[in-house]
Amino acid sequence: MTRTEIYEHFHPDEKAFVDRAWEWVERAAERHETKRTDFLDPRQAHILFTLANREPDAQVFLGGGSVLAERQRAFVAPDYRVLDADELGIVVLDITSDDRKIAELDHGDYLGALLGLGIKRDKIGDLHVSEEGCHALIAEEIADFLIGHMKQAHRVDVSVSLRPLAELREVKVELQEQVLSVASMRLDGIASDVFRLSRTKIVAPIKAGRCRVSWKPVEDPSHSLRTGDVVSMKGYGRFKVLDVEGVSKSGRIRVRVGKFV
Repeated sequence: MTRTEIYEHFHPDEKAFVDRAWEWVERAAERHETKRTDFLDPRQAHILFTLANREPDAQVFLGGGSVLAERQRAFVAPDYRVLDADELGIVVLDITSDDRKIAELDHGDYLGALLGLGIKRDKIGDLHVSEEGCHALIAEEIADFLIGHMKQAHRVDVSVSLRPLAELREVKVELQEQVLSVASMRLDGIASDVFRLSRTKIVAPIKAGRCRVSWKPVEDPSHSLRTGDVVSMKGYGRFKVLDVEGVSKSGRIRVRVGKFV
């Protein structure tokens, strides 16, 4: 299959990642090379698996530090290679503080602090935030840098240390559920209700490329959502379509969604 034929299956914005992923797969199959990736989002992991499935001499192994990890690192290797999760190079960065205000920090505060140090998002996995602080799953190669440089998170003085994966304090994602009554499953209609914006205001960021549905770029406001879709709108947040509960006598659709908090 040619590169042009491969591109037809993916969004144009994904071309750069498709090129990199296909190169990893080709090198594993033809040159017997092994590649350990940075953290991938679920869409990138799907693309990598899709490409690897086209090459019988290559395999992909994923791990994110916990069973339900959203962001995961991958090994791309020849099909005969025995892979071990320990080789993925994932460690737990334990972020704590003696300041009581740490209980008020959220996911965005910790992520902002890490990115503010010049760390690329690809080097950071899932963040598990609690009132005690944050357990951040990170690539082991940036651990020493963070230990030496991370001193604050949203103006709260913090201390950081490393913990083995076995000591991960896993926090389940909380969803603020609500039931909507909508005319259709259109992206713009449901998103406007979830984020409490007018249809006009929600269309602009979608057309501007700031929206992803299940981690895939979507620029069409009329895109039809399905149960299980995760919608991310840059600057507004994320929500998940949990269930389509039925149609009322007037023809409106009852949709249960969960907004990430």
